[in-house]
Amino acid sequence: MARFTLPRDIYHGKGALEALKSFEGKRAIICTGGGSMKRGGFLQKVEDYLKEAGMEIELFEGIEPDPSVETVMKGAEVMQKFQPDWIVAIGGGSPIDAAKAMWIKYEYPDTTFEDMCKVFGLPKLRTKAKFCAISSTSGTATEVTAFSIITDYQKGIKYPIADFEITPDVAIVDPELAHTMPKKLVAHTGMDAMTHAIEAYVSTANCAYTDPLAIHAIEMIMNTLVKSYNEDMEARDAMHDAQCLAGMAFSNALLGIVHSMAHKTGAAFADLGAHIIHGAANAMYLPKVIAFNAKDPVAKQRYGVIADYMHLGGSNDDEKVKLLIDYLRKMNDDLNIPHSINHYGPDGLPAEQGFVPEDVFLERLHDIAANAILDACTGSNPRQPSQEEMEKLLKCCYYDTEVDF
Repeated sequence: MARFTLPRDIYHGKGALEALKSFEGKRAIICTGGGSMKRGGFLQKVEDYLKEAGMEIELFEGIEPDPSVETVMKGAEVMQKFQPDWIVAIGGGSPIDAAKAMWIKYEYPDTTFEDMCKVFGLPKLRTKAKFCAISSTSGTATEVTAFSIITDYQKGIKYPIADFEITPDVAIVDPELAHTMPKKLVAHTGMDAMTHAIEAYVSTANCAYTDPLAIHAIEMIMNTLVKSYNEDMEARDAMHDAQCLAGMAFSNALLGIVHSMAHKTGAAFADLGAHIIHGAANAMYLPKVIAFNAKDPVAKQRYGVIADYMHLGGSNDDEKVKLLIDYLRKMNDDLNIPHSINHYGPDGLPAEQGFVPEDVFLERLHDIAANAILDACTGSNPRQPSQEEMEKLLKCCYYDTEVDF
C-alpha cells in the first residue's frame, strides 16, 4: 500500500491571497522572514485579510535563511503564549519550514528536536492549530510537502523532518509574490525544483500518481526557468506553478541522494564564512548523481524517458543519459551556477577559487559522506551508495570529475 497526500486546498493564480478572507478562527500567527514580503506589501495584505476574517493577529518575523533549531524553539514559545488556531507562514522555504517545526513543538511542548527528526514518526497534529503556507519563491514547494529542513549549527548539519502530518492544510500559490525574487534566487530555487522533479521520477517510491506531476514539472521548468531568470514575468508565473507540481510529486515519491548530499554539505563549511546554498548544491550535484544512478538499469531507463519528454534526442538510453547531463550543465551555465564545490564562490556564483579549500574538504569528507548516507532522502534513491562510493561521488562534485563507478 502507498499513500498520496496533498494539502486539502490549494489556491493558485493571481489574487489567490484573498482566500485568507474565508478562513475561520480566532487567532492567527504569521511567520515570515527577512522583509521582502513586508517591502512588497504582501505581509500587510495577509494581515488585513485575516483581520477581515475576524482574527486577532500575532507576527513572528526575522526567520533566517536555513533556519536554526534555536529559531524553531523561540517561535514555538511565542505560539504557546498566543495560542493560535491558525499558523500562516509566508515567504520562501525557510520561514515555512521553520513554522512547520514550530507547529510540532507548539502542539507537543515536550517534543525534542531529535523526536521531530524521526522519519514519519510524528504524533497527530491539528489538535491546536491548522497550517497555511504561502510561497514567495519558486523552488522548495514546501507549501505542499511533508518535509521541513532545519539546521543544527552546533553540528553543522541540516536535518530533514519528514512526516505527512506537517503537510499544510492550505497552500496559497500566488505568482505575484514570486515577482520579488532576485535573479540569484530565481536560479537556485528553480534548479531545486528541477532536482525535485527528476529525483521524484527515478525514486524507488515513484508511482502512477506522482509520475505525471514530475514529468509535467520537468517540461515546464525546461521551458520557463531560464526565461524567468532573464526577467520574463510570464515565465516566472509559470515557474511558480511548475515548482508546486514538482513538490506534489516529491512529497509523495520522495527524493534521492542529490538532496542527501546537499543537506549534509550545506552547513558543513559554515565556519569558513558561507553556506553552500541548497538550490546551488542540488544544481552542482544533480548531473553527477544521474551518472552514478544510471548504472542501475531501471533508473537509466527512467532518465531516458525524461530525456524523451525533453526532446533531447539519443538513440539509446546511454546517449539519452549523456544528453540529459549535458543539458542540465548548460542550464547551470545559463543560470550562472558553478559546476563544482571547488569553484563555488560568494553568493553561490562561480569563482576561480571557491571558499572551501581542498584540505578542509578532504578532512571532513568521511563524516559528510557518512551523514549523507544516513539522510532521510537516501533510502528512496535508486542506487544505494556505500561509504566509499559516497566519498568518491562527493569528490567528483568537488573537483568536477567524471563519475565512472
